[in-house]
Amino acid sequence: MSTAHGARARARIEVTAAIKEEARRQLAAEGAARLSLRAVARELGMASSALYRYFPSRDDLLTALIIDAYDSLGEAAEAAHEAAAGAGPARRWTAVCEGVRGWALRHPHEYALIYGSPVPGYTAPRSTVPPASRVALVLIGILRDAHRGGGLARPPLPADLRPEAVRMAADFAPDLPPEAAAAMVAAWAQLFGLVGFELFGQFNRVVEDRETFFRHAAGQLARTVGLELPQQDGGGRTPAPQAAGTGGEGSSAGS
Repeated sequence: MSTAHGARARARIEVTAAIKEEARRQLAAEGAARLSLRAVARELGMASSALYRYFPSRDDLLTALIIDAYDSLGEAAEAAHEAAAGAGPARRWTAVCEGVRGWALRHPHEYALIYGSPVPGYTAPRSTVPPASRVALVLIGILRDAHRGGGLARPPLPADLRPEAVRMAADFAPDLPPEAAAAMVAAWAQLFGLVGFELFGQFNRVVEDRETFFRHAAGQLARTVGLELPQQDGGGRTPAPQAAGTGGEGSSAGS
């Protein structure tokens, strides 16, 4: 009985994977708005009623594809961070940003699904939130490490934005200063804006050396959140980064 159960489980996994793979092909050819369970079933030689046992609706299939895409992107960001584990916070930040860009260039249709135009009539359920948070959590972790080590400057924060920044910090980064939390949200949005501009053609006839441009932009984002990329001194050595705000208000933790 257990053997039969295991065979059924494996078969379900295989069929589910086949359904999602065909759905991804439809995304590439037609876009998310035209995804059709009947068309997927037809291409796989399945009866529609059989496919509904795996995904009761188009929205259920879309949700599965969205979660897969966010998880795949998150894994790429985490792998990039792990590969740069011996570097300082700013270098790890730029490595993660480059990992995000690399994934998007390899998976343009999945990127469009999660960061492109909303699909008419579809509302993502809360089950998509944890996978969608993976990239942000890696970046927050880098800021947290820098803050604990005294190497995170406090970006400027307008007085009228402070209440919202305090709320942000309390919601998702209680161990970071409000200044860092607000700057992190802005940088996170700008990161995906940079990637989206490249992927969706807005950089055509504007930016030619896109890899170098992106690396520079990612470094600028690191600075906006309070991280400083090390600079080569006159003797070719990289001086130790100075912790901004030491000895003043910026050296204390806040939330």
